[in-house]
Amino acid sequence: MDRFHLLGPTGFTSDDTEMTALVGHCLLGHPRDVNACVRAFGWAVRGFVARLPFGIGLATLRASFRLLLGLRRSGVPSAGNGAAMRAAVVGAFFAGDGPRCRDFSDALARVTHTDVRAVEGARFVALLASQCVAGASTQDRAHMANTALAGVEEPSLRQALALAVELAAGTGSAQDAAVRLGTDGFVLRSVPWALWCFVRHGGAVLEALQVCIAGGGDTDTNAAILGGWLGGLHGAAALPQHLVERLQGGPFGRAHLTALGTALAARAADQPAVTPRYWGVLGLLRNLALYPVVLAHGFRRLLPPY
Repeated sequence: MDRFHLLGPTGFTSDDTEMTALVGHCLLGHPRDVNACVRAFGWAVRGFVARLPFGIGLATLRASFRLLLGLRRSGVPSAGNGAAMRAAVVGAFFAGDGPRCRDFSDALARVTHTDVRAVEGARFVALLASQCVAGASTQDRAHMANTALAGVEEPSLRQALALAVELAAGTGSAQDAAVRLGTDGFVLRSVPWALWCFVRHGGAVLEALQVCIAGGGDTDTNAAILGGWLGGLHGAAALPQHLVERLQGGPFGRAHLTALGTALAARAADQPAVTPRYWGVLGLLRNLALYPVVLAHGFRRLLPPY
């Protein structure tokens, strides 16, 4: 798992990446006004679903339709991992500012997910990412996890995350941890599994991601959560460059994401920043072109192995 498998040598960003980037755009536009940021994200989600993304979670899809219908409250009572998946960029932007990190993360999570477990799962992802960026890389990763855990109040989520840290400190295998924690899209399993990979293998970016993906389940979202922490902890230079260099161009591609990250870093430091532009129509065309490829891979998984 150190190369792309979707379509030749080119890597394509997923709906998880696009949603995270959209949060980043909203933070750039409204870095101090949480209500304005939430409104902007609501409009961004409308555009997102209009581009017909593949792999979108059911809760996010339902919330998107509620937004399109103009309903006042768009979030649905789901404990899926969709809100947690896009929360790391919030923590990175508000690194070292726990209260603002929490306020923005909670509010942005509720745009699509209102279940307290989903909201606090996103909060935990943001708080840990905040530590990773705020110079906490000199600390033990288990200590960082436990510090972020102090911001979680929901009992079942706290228990699942604490178990992940406990298992990561032991000698059990990744397979055993995946079975005990679970790896599907339920936030009580997805975030703890990503946390186990972070605490146990977070010193090596590619290794941690490989272990996370090998655990199965909701592989792309689990790895997206883990990748947000790893990127914040180690920086862009530590990412597997042979993969980064082959990422697609265009909207939400390598150049766009690089420019977005640069702008977010500048704005977080109260410096002038230029918001990168993207063309939604190109995103729609990309999604439509990839649908046959995605469906072919899905049907291939139904067949016996070679």
